[in-house]
Amino acid sequence: MAPPFQRHIFVCTNRRPDGHPKGDCATKGSEEIRAAFKTELDKRGIKGTMRANAAGCLDTCAFGPSVVVYPEGVWYGGVKLEDVPVIVEEHLIGGRPVERLLMKFAKKEAKPGEAKPADTKPPGTP
Repeated sequence: MAPPFQRHIFVCTNRRPDGHPKGDCATKGSEEIRAAFKTELDKRGIKGTMRANAAGCLDTCAFGPSVVVYPEGVWYGGVKLEDVPVIVEEHLIGGRPVERLLMKFAKKEAKPGEAKPADTKPPGTP
C-alpha cells in the first residue's frame, strides 16, 4: 500500500440543473481546475505525495469553484485556472494558504482590535 498523501486536494465538480439558485462548480470550470492541479503536481514532481481528486457537492457551489485542501481543512472559493500554480506554490509546497482565495468562514479569527470576518461558520452550520 502506498503511504498516505501529505496533502489531498478536493475540487468540487458538482453539477446542478440549469437555473439552480446555488449554481454549481462544474459549469464554473472546476473540471478544468482539477485537471490543472493534476498537471501542476506532476510538473513539479510531487504527484505521488499530493493528490487532486474530484469531489461531489461540498455545499459551497455558490462560492465556487470550490477547493478544499486536507489535512488542514483549508477552503478556497472562486478559484480560477490561473490560481492553481499559486495555490500549489504557496500552500501545497510553501505551507501558506492563499488568503485572497479563502472562503469567508475559512479566514483566520481576528486578533484583538482587528475586524472579524462577518461569516466564520461553514455552510450548513447553525
